[in-house]
Amino acid sequence: MIAQLTGTVAHVGASAVVLDVAGVGYRALSTPAALAELRHGQQVTLHTHLVVREESLTLFAFAVASERDTFEALQAVQGVGPKMALAMLAVHSPESLVAAVQAGDQKALTKVPGIGPKVAARLLLELGGRLVLPEDGTPAASTDESVQVVEALVGLGYNLKSAEKAVESVSQGPVAESAVPETLRAALKALGGSRG
Repeated sequence: MIAQLTGTVAHVGASAVVLDVAGVGYRALSTPAALAELRHGQQVTLHTHLVVREESLTLFAFAVASERDTFEALQAVQGVGPKMALAMLAVHSPESLVAAVQAGDQKALTKVPGIGPKVAARLLLELGGRLVLPEDGTPAASTDESVQVVEALVGLGYNLKSAEKAVESVSQGPVAESAVPETLRAALKALGGSRG
């Protein structure tokens, strides 16, 4: 895995940078914000992630390690590939993504092109506990995440009252962030197939 490159910026394009490292030019896709900071001839260190496919090797580069780590965490979600993960980081910083996931904020996620309400609900469900603030960030205070579970159920087609009742029946007290996936599964089981 190529995790980091230090070299000279040889070219900056609309979606990628070419970094000259000891005479070898590495082309890496990046976010518009990261590319806007780069200048031809500049000496930089970029945090990278290599995506290996049968037909290609694609390098992705980020200005800070927390962006690369978030990029990797996003791809662990079913249906999220490198392009969608990069699009999410083009719209949101790692901090704002963590905040959106912790708050169960579907609207924030649907600002990303290609993400509708159902995909946003799945992202909120699967990212719970996977996304963490960078080491220098302040951890969020412990909160009740039952609202997040209810919103996920509504996003999956259940009505609000049924969703609230189901979550109430399977949770005893506040729902911790780490218990969101488990609570959602239990609530889905309690609801059965009825979405009326």
